Amino acid sequence: MEETMDFEYDEDFEEENREEEDVLVDDEDDEYVFRFKSGVNPLDLTENNASGLQVYQQFERLEYEALASRKRKAIAATRSEEDVASKSMYEFMEAINYGGFRRKSRKLNNTRGRRKGTKNKLNPQVTRLLGEATLHYAHGRFEQAISVLNEVIRVSPNTPDSYQTLGLVYKELGDNRKTFDYHVIAAVLTRTDSSLWKQLFAWCVEKGDTAQAKYCLCKAVGADPKDVDLRFHLASFYVELGDYQRAAESYKKIQKLCPEDVEAIKAGAKLYLKCSQLDHSTGILEEYLKGHPSEADLSVLDLLLAILLQNNSHEKALHHIEHAHMVYFSGIELPLKLKIKAGICYLYLRNMEKAEIYFSVLKRENANDHADLFTEVADSFMSLEHYNSALKYYCMLEANAGADSGYLHLKMAQCYLSLKERGQAIKFFNKALHTFENNIDARLTLASLLLEDAREDEATALLSPPKSLNSVDQSSDKSSSWWLNEKIIMKLCHIYRAKGMPEDFIDTIFPLVHESLCAEALRQKVKVKKRLTRSILNIRVDACNTKTDSILCGIRPIAPKSVQLKASRAKKLLEKKDKLKQEKKALADAAGVDWHSDDSDDEPPQDVHFDPPLPNLLKDEDHQYVIIDVCKALISLQRYEEASDIIDLSLRLAYIKLPLEKKEQLRALGAQMAYDSADPKHGFDSARYILHQHPYSLAAWNCYYKVISRLGKSNSKHSKFSRYIRAKHKDCIPPIIIAGHQFTMASHHQDAAKDYLEAYRLLPDDPLVNLCVGTALINLALGFRLQNKHQCIAQGLAFLYNNVRLCENSQEALYNVARACHHVGLVSLAATYYEKVLVMKEKDYPIPRHPNKNPDLVGKQESGYCDLRREAAYNLHLIYKKSGAVDLARQLLKDFCTF
Repeated sequence: MEETMDFEYDEDFEEENREEEDVLVDDEDDEYVFRFKSGVNPLDLTENNASGLQVYQQFERLEYEALASRKRKAIAATRSEEDVASKSMYEFMEAINYGGFRRKSRKLNNTRGRRKGTKNKLNPQVTRLLGEATLHYAHGRFEQAISVLNEVIRVSPNTPDSYQTLGLVYKELGDNRKTFDYHVIAAVLTRTDSSLWKQLFAWCVEKGDTAQAKYCLCKAVGADPKDVDLRFHLASFYVELGDYQRAAESYKKIQKLCPEDVEAIKAGAKLYLKCSQLDHSTGILEEYLKGHPSEADLSVLDLLLAILLQNNSHEKALHHIEHAHMVYFSGIELPLKLKIKAGICYLYLRNMEKAEIYFSVLKRENANDHADLFTEVADSFMSLEHYNSALKYYCMLEANAGADSGYLHLKMAQCYLSLKERGQAIKFFNKALHTFENNIDARLTLASLLLEDAREDEATALLSPPKSLNSVDQSSDKSSSWWLNEKIIMKLCHIYRAKGMPEDFIDTIFPLVHESLCAEALRQKVKVKKRLTRSILNIRVDACNTKTDSILCGIRPIAPKSVQLKASRAKKLLEKKDKLKQEKKALADAAGVDWHSDDSDDEPPQDVHFDPPLPNLLKDEDHQYVIIDVCKALISLQRYEEASDIIDLSLRLAYIKLPLEKKEQLRALGAQMAYDSADPKHGFDSARYILHQHPYSLAAWNCYYKVISRLGKSNSKHSKFSRYIRAKHKDCIPPIIIAGHQFTMASHHQDAAKDYLEAYRLLPDDPLVNLCVGTALINLALGFRLQNKHQCIAQGLAFLYNNVRLCENSQEALYNVARACHHVGLVSLAATYYEKVLVMKEKDYPIPRHPNKNPDLVGKQESGYCDLRREAAYNLHLIYKKSGAVDLARQLLKDFCTF
């Protein structure tokens, strides 16, 4: 029977860390050796000019050579007939299949780890040299020690003591890199010595090299799998890296090694719970309890019950409590904590009678000592909507509440709110806000309750910013200022709008709305370079590069897979860029021109981030209504320019997101603003859009004409739009009449008459068209270039008489005829029609206004604003005065033109 080794090697641990590099083994004595070919010095492994990747590849090549040598020796043994005859059948099969039956022999002998063979004794010369080197090191002769140890490595390269001593020498010399490298070689050669790997782990932690630290720690655990402290370190290491799954598995192995370690058991259960593995979490705890049928740590039971209650496994939790009562507390009373948990289980299982029996042990006088139990019971009642029962226990805690009084008052307020006891709810919400003034939900709920009680002033004060903001730390985070919260601002604006306070409403919401829209507009304007620059690619590659100058270079970096994937892509893209640069340079050299690399792509992308105060302004439907309300309030306050900015930005940024109804509302507000404002350019586009949608609406044309009448003589937008409408809708009368009006204002009476006659052709019985044609012909007749003036005047008067007929001898029509006759010098005829006007009295008609205009804002007109008798009397008095009838003229002014 072969002798087994004196250590146990953890094969399962090696399977978990199979990506780590194993130590090389060779020869029939199973001794760890390095085989170096001629020209390769082991000391070269740590020279400055040797790359870590080459060393890593040499290790792999040496391992392959060692395994090949072993196979050749096994084959040679099978060919020896004398050896076969002298060996048993078991030894013969072992010689043929060295690896397979050796593993079987381990199983037969119930042993683990590598087979222990005969240890080779060191060469006397090597022993003498090692002793000499140790003396040199002890006396501080480091150069002589290095020379002797180099000779030892040359003679016996697989002696670990020489490398370890070399590491100590270089440590005294202050060469940390070589110190680390030689200790790594020594640790690899003495695979079962975990102390070296522990020391290497500590050095890697000091350097901040996480990947190498993990490698060394795994090797230390593999060398000494029964070292619990190492496994605790490894589990903590995984927790720091965020790998909770492997940390939980490490704690589970610690549990196997130390079944009595309660802290490891609880830590593993919590980590499994973090990984959403409820069965594994409860399984660890239940396994511990099963292994301790008579006495156990109750903290394990408490954790198990907490996990089960948290996941609504109340029947299972109750079963564990009853089992604990039978096993651990047989014949005695259950502890208070277990009683309360049992009562909570019965409560959730709808057995109120038993639950109340268990809860009866909670008295008001011991609320201070067991506040957590009172809170747990009350929270359970509250979650099941038994608010009266919850308030019973909350009230017991209220007198003894300390630092958690704010949470207690908040819960009590929620209970009273659910019971529709508004007064008590307001009282406790106020108390809670004294402790948690930044609790947005509590502040909003309290404001709603105050509004329901018609206490608008209190609600406004509750939501308004503090009066003295100087006392507030201006350097604090913006999110900590509750008055800047989006929900608070919206609630306060709703109150101002309901109370009819447009100025306060605008002062509160307008800056935030305008800033949000501007931020969104700038975000769309800024074009971020999508091309990744070289600097960014280098950063991505460096994130997954193992930056180390030690011998351990083939270790994978500890980074998420997404980061590693980005690094791989970045590396390929950098190689592609370098190749392209070399090709350009080669072409430039072949052409004989100077070539300079273009590093314009090295500039960082100008990525500009804007954080609007109202991020959901254009997405949320309620916020869209706020935009409309803001525009209405601005128009009512005659702040047309600001309203125009809001309307234009909203329509441009949220054209796709806004429903058609809201778009129409915003454009109608823009048209109203153009109709009312002194500078109509702000809402001209909206008025034009409405007219484009309703080309035959007289109200829309009236609004549009009032807008363009204040734009000035030359307006390119109107000219283009007018030509477009007249070309598309040839039977539309208003644009033709408007064109005639504009020619009349410019004293182009011939062009005006042409447009008016075109309108007359389409609509001959319209009084306005006849009036326009008549006035245009009269004005044309007074020009100097017209030859047949009398004919033109007669035609003009004919259209005016036609207007009188169509208007049924109205006061306005008669006045127009009188004014035309007066204008061309037919004073007798004019006096006759003025007298007809004077005997008529016209009643007042409402002045046309914009349909969306607030009627309360329309100024009241004096009575008689539709009556033309005063104008007719004044013109007639001029005729009388010119003809010499001064007394008659004075009498007309006295009768009609004085008040």
